[in-house]
Order: sequence, then structure tokens, then C-alpha cells
Amino acid sequence: MSDRRSTFLLTACLLLGGCGFSPLYGKLTPKTDMSEELAQVYVDNIPGRYGQLLRLALQKNLAGAGPEDPHKYMLKVYSSMNEEAVDIHQDNTSGRTRSTGSAHWVLITVEQNPRMLAQGDATTLDGFNTSFEQYFAQTLNDETLQARVSDTLAQTVTQQLAIWFRSHNMPEKAAPDELPRYLNTDRMPDDNGNAATDRTGVDGFPASATGRLSRSTTSTSAQ
Repeated sequence: MSDRRSTFLLTACLLLGGCGFSPLYGKLTPKTDMSEELAQVYVDNIPGRYGQLLRLALQKNLAGAGPEDPHKYMLKVYSSMNEEAVDIHQDNTSGRTRSTGSAHWVLITVEQNPRMLAQGDATTLDGFNTSFEQYFAQTLNDETLQARVSDTLAQTVTQQLAIWFRSHNMPEKAAPDELPRYLNTDRMPDDNGNAATDRTGVDGFPASATGRLSRSTTSTSAQ
């Protein structure tokens, strides 16, 4: 069984190589070493506890296993993390906290007259079950949630940067008009009789469908 598995894996690797497959962070030629380019990206300060978690995760992903000594690029990140109370009970308590993390990044050159090279956006969803009877455990859950959100956003941003360094194509962003909308029964129609509508959240559900209450933690990079 072990020999068959080894043979299968070897065959799969050969087939992928024949199809032109190559790892995103791999080195094809001396001019396309993504790891060296990523290691030259300095991550600008992101204020706040959550911002520092995101900055540390980005630094770890960009530097890799090598020494951290970036001098060529600067990465500015504008990020926010929203926590929403869902699964509202009859006593007005919530059974779950859902988090939406978003980050807008801008890559600029480090020189006397900096130039913007690329920009993009990353989003992620996460959450945890609330336990009001155990306040200390609730605090730990919230801190762990922030760490997971920052790690996931850092991985997405790093991947987008690697793709740009390889192809110089800007990440695509969905137009606001393409987001679905839903009727808001809590608002009056306008003067022309048109029903009020709102866009859905990142998870595709309207706020009225989940009974959510929002509180936002926003971190913005230093200007």
C-alpha cells in the first residue's frame, strides 16, 4: 500500500509538471523569484491590537524563513474587523458572534518620489459560539478570533502580492452594483413609491434575516 501511494504521488507530480504547474512562490528564473520580492516589502504600522496582529502575520508571511530586511517596497494596509451578534434568543442574548474582516492594501515604492504600484482588497468570515456564563473564556475566544481573522487576511494579501509580482495584473474587485440587494421592510418607500432596498452583507444574508447587532473595530495604517 505504501509503495502504491508513493508511485501515485510521483506520477501526479510528473503530470502537474507536464501541464506547466509551478508553485506560486517558486523560483522559475532569477528574475521571477517571488520570495525575494516579497521579502523586500516593508509593512507600515497598523494601529491597535488587531492591527498589530495583522502586521505581524504579514511580516511573517512576507519574510518567510529568511532574515527580515526590506528596503524596496512599502505596504500600507487599511483594515477593519466587524463583530455581529447572530442567533438572537427570546431573552435578547446571542448564541454566536460572527466576524467579518476586511483589508485594503496599497503597495508603493521606497524612493524619494514614491509611486503606487498595486492595490487590492481581502475579506474573510469567522466566528465563535458565545458563552456568557464564562467571561474569561469569552475573552479568550474573542482574542483567538482576532488572531484567526488577521492570519487569514495576511495569507490572502500575501497571495495577491505574489500574483502581482509575477503577472503585474491588479486583483479584480466586484463592482458595488453587482452585489445583491433585498427589500428593507423597516424603511418607507421613496417619493416615487419605490421600495427601499439594502445590499446584503459579505456572507450574502441581510441583517434583518439574522437579527444581528454590529460593533466595529477599525485599524488604519499611519499616514
